[in-house]
Amino acid sequence: MRRKLAAGNWKMNGTAANLAELEALKALLPANAPEVLICPPAPLLFRAHEVVGDTGIQIGAQDCHSHESGAFTGDISATMVADTGATHVIVGHSERREAYEEHDSDIRKKAKAAWAAGLTAVICIGESGDDHEANNTLEIIAGQLAGSLPDATTATNTVIAYEPIWAIGTGKVPTLEQIVQVHDFIRAKIVTRFGAEIGDMIPLLYGGSVKPDNAATIFEAENVDGALVGGASLKAADFAPIIQALAAS
Repeated sequence: MRRKLAAGNWKMNGTAANLAELEALKALLPANAPEVLICPPAPLLFRAHEVVGDTGIQIGAQDCHSHESGAFTGDISATMVADTGATHVIVGHSERREAYEEHDSDIRKKAKAAWAAGLTAVICIGESGDDHEANNTLEIIAGQLAGSLPDATTATNTVIAYEPIWAIGTGKVPTLEQIVQVHDFIRAKIVTRFGAEIGDMIPLLYGGSVKPDNAATIFEAENVDGALVGGASLKAADFAPIIQALAAS
């Protein structure tokens, strides 16, 4: 069976005081909890790793540079991320693609850098509102999959997160039918490219306004193996029900 993963992206939110939410989350995890990943801002990575200890909650970064080191002021390498005790790194989030003009080729390089540092890459893909309205979703997704996933992708080193840009932080959520269509399409594409042994086992996450009141419905989809959650992951009381819904799916 594919592993289930509930991932929280804190984005540029939180200081050391917010690590208390991790303490609270530990107490709220169900006995049959799926894998749980929290991606706080880079300055909190080491302390977050210390807080979660051996509870099973994993810590990840929100981005990394494609180079291991060098004259890249303000950036953080995958090696530095791993040195904090983190196990994952998000690459290709739509906010990075749009605001920083990162392309599929950049994401591919970052994923390779993550693997070289022993990290799992959470590779994000997703269409814009304009592409969605123009019914270009599957075409965009196919292009991002082809360009962003390195040839050495496996179910061990990679998680794929589908986040329709028009749904992130807007409160708008695709219908279950739309989510199923895209996730089934992604599954078929990666099985064709990497073979069933790999493609069937890569976890596919859905992200975009996932909340406690819609999580259970989203997790009904066969090829939705978890969620990449934004705002609702900042509070243990909001994130725990999503984790519980995934555990029950």
